[in-house]
Amino acid sequence: MSIRKVVKYGEKSLREPSKEVHKVSQKIKNLVQDLLDTMYKENGVGLAAPQIGENLRIFVIDVSTDKEPLNPRVFINPKIIKKSGACISHEGCLSFPEAFTDVRRYANVMIKALDTNGRSFILEAKDGSLLARAIQHEFDHLDGILFIDHSINRFEADEELKNKNLPPIQVEKLLDEPELAEAVNKLKEEELKKN
Repeated sequence: MSIRKVVKYGEKSLREPSKEVHKVSQKIKNLVQDLLDTMYKENGVGLAAPQIGENLRIFVIDVSTDKEPLNPRVFINPKIIKKSGACISHEGCLSFPEAFTDVRRYANVMIKALDTNGRSFILEAKDGSLLARAIQHEFDHLDGILFIDHSINRFEADEELKNKNLPPIQVEKLLDEPELAEAVNKLKEEELKKN
């Protein structure tokens, strides 16, 4: 198919909620292929449709390493049906070139979605794995939520954005996640005790 331009942070479409896909048509299959081609070209782990300017509830992920064969996963109309635990994730995003910051994530997620044949499936990712974190990251894009909205330290995140010539954090978009914040604080305390 084709390599698409990745929408950068600051463009309005990244903040818009995406629409459900009503039919897994050839047009949707072509869009999925564009997402995969673009993700691989940009060396990404995941890519959501809004990141290429298509506000549809679709994202792709491939967490395979250099030593493994490609293992693309497609999620159409995904819904996170279960989440638990907490982890700290050092994340970046193709829409934020070279910017990284620590964010709060759930350690375990269960997601239900459709594949490119329109068949429903359920996938579970555990223990703060890259897959678990990537699912949450890409899922957020479909609701106009960005990884920086989960920042553990918004001032560090702002400094990182400034250093990469990106717009500052939108304070009103920061997520209030008391349950997750508490769990992450416990994790940090346990780490300190170990050291």
